Amino acid sequence: MKLTPPIFARILTGLCLAISLLWSQIQADDYVLAMLEKIRQRYGEEAYQNVMRLNELFAQIGGSSEMTKVGMVNDFTNQHVLFVDDSTLWGMEDYWASPLETLGKGAGDCEDFSIAKYILLKKLGVSQDKLRLTYVRARMPSGAIRPHMVLAYYATPNSDPLILDNLNFELLPASRRGDLAPVFSFNDKGLFVANNPNVRAGSPTNISKWRDVLTRMRQDGLE
Repeated sequence: MKLTPPIFARILTGLCLAISLLWSQIQADDYVLAMLEKIRQRYGEEAYQNVMRLNELFAQIGGSSEMTKVGMVNDFTNQHVLFVDDSTLWGMEDYWASPLETLGKGAGDCEDFSIAKYILLKKLGVSQDKLRLTYVRARMPSGAIRPHMVLAYYATPNSDPLILDNLNFELLPASRRGDLAPVFSFNDKGLFVANNPNVRAGSPTNISKWRDVLTRMRQDGLE
């Protein structure tokens, strides 16, 4: 059978997509396996066994839609990381942990939840252009206002972002999170003004604690 140009183009596009998905899955699996080995070395067998579920998750959703990945990474992190404040967990007022540290200890605060979700989604092939680590002022049920961090996912540059949060486990658009007031956001590429992910306000390297996280990840070979 002779392939016409349109049919050939569709076949080629399908092959390219399949190869892309397979490569993304290979990279993800390699990342998780490297993380697991370091967790076993640093935190012991119990932590290793607990985080084995992450390897199962990556194998399960590697070829899934982006929305599936976002939802399942949000659920996984919220279910397998216990909220513990930095003074209790690290003996200091403010410490941003790497995903290795957060999953190894099985605990962390809002920054640690958000950073882990951000890195895991990147490793699953979600573009960092769609992800923003976002500082907000959160209104608590008591009425108190406190600083907080969430991860925002933008399906398109101008869409209402979905909020991945450890205070409210439900995946909701920002327009339905009246309890959160954005202050600024960032990813690997830039620092952005509140309420506008397309307007850069500086470099993420200006955030010293983010630089520290990236340095530790590079040292562990897990950036």
